[in-house]
Amino acid sequence: MEIDKINDILYNKVMDFWSKKRVFITGATGLLGPAVKKKLAERGAFIVALMRDKVPYSALDYENLTVVSGELLDQYLIERALNEYEIDTIFHLGAQTIVGAANTSPVSTFESNIRGTWNILEAARNLPKIERIVVASSDKAYGESKDLPYLEGHPLRGLHPYDCSKSCVDLIAQCYIHTYNLPIAITRCGNIYGGGDINLSRLIPGTIVSLLSGERPLIRSDGCPKRDYIYIEDVADAFILLAENLNRPEIRGEAFNFSCETPLTVLEITQKLLKIMKKEDLPPMILAEARGEIEDQYLSCKKVRERLSFKPKFSINEGLERTVEWYKEHIDWFLKRW
Repeated sequence: MEIDKINDILYNKVMDFWSKKRVFITGATGLLGPAVKKKLAERGAFIVALMRDKVPYSALDYENLTVVSGELLDQYLIERALNEYEIDTIFHLGAQTIVGAANTSPVSTFESNIRGTWNILEAARNLPKIERIVVASSDKAYGESKDLPYLEGHPLRGLHPYDCSKSCVDLIAQCYIHTYNLPIAITRCGNIYGGGDINLSRLIPGTIVSLLSGERPLIRSDGCPKRDYIYIEDVADAFILLAENLNRPEIRGEAFNFSCETPLTVLEITQKLLKIMKKEDLPPMILAEARGEIEDQYLSCKKVRERLSFKPKFSINEGLERTVEWYKEHIDWFLKRW
């Protein structure tokens, strides 16, 4: 059979899978939520998003989207929405994700990330129609370790506020898996990047906007921390693929790492952006003032390769080039705001 015919068959199979699904998304206005929503809408899913605020310039497309106004702290509202819209699939992506904000306001981070997770899962436990739940944990859930790359069997021991909140999210999800047999899969991603990230405290969007503004980018650390990175489109594909396969015993109840498995230092990422944008005349200013961050973190993705045959489509250079193009198209908005 020709490869094009095989691809058509696989595409139609995926379209058929989602065409009658009713999906609930938290974190729809964040970085990942809009990409997941877009891909699911294209495949015919009915989508409901829990939304506390309408975020200016979020990449979220509101077409074919039902919005429930509220927050993760309101379990009654969540349960009502899941029940009334007859939801069968949940993507729990909502969280307070900024490390600096977590260090400044740990309690609000714990409330949003930890309590928000048990509210989602407790609401789902009470409703028999829920067939699949993808819970976004993070590589930060592992905490600091000299035993790298992280494997899914590594202990979860985040010591700083954001890291600790993600360790708790992960463990709460595992609790609901093993105690109540909820159909959950857990994701632990490296640093997610791509167009639509309006949090300029993060390395990649902050560096790009600085360079487009003709300013030297700032590096809060000493430039040496090493991280994994994964492009937003790859992450959205990974989450959707995971949801599609949650009926399989080797997927249900499991945690999976996702990254490009190409760990790079902060300075190396910055240098790549300088080269892509032809801004080598604007070298970064290294502040070396970051606190409460893990030095090196990177992942093994052997498990997801073996069980789902998943591999990112975009290399780090391809993903950065696409990201730069997005910010070039939208730089006027950033200049007005900052």
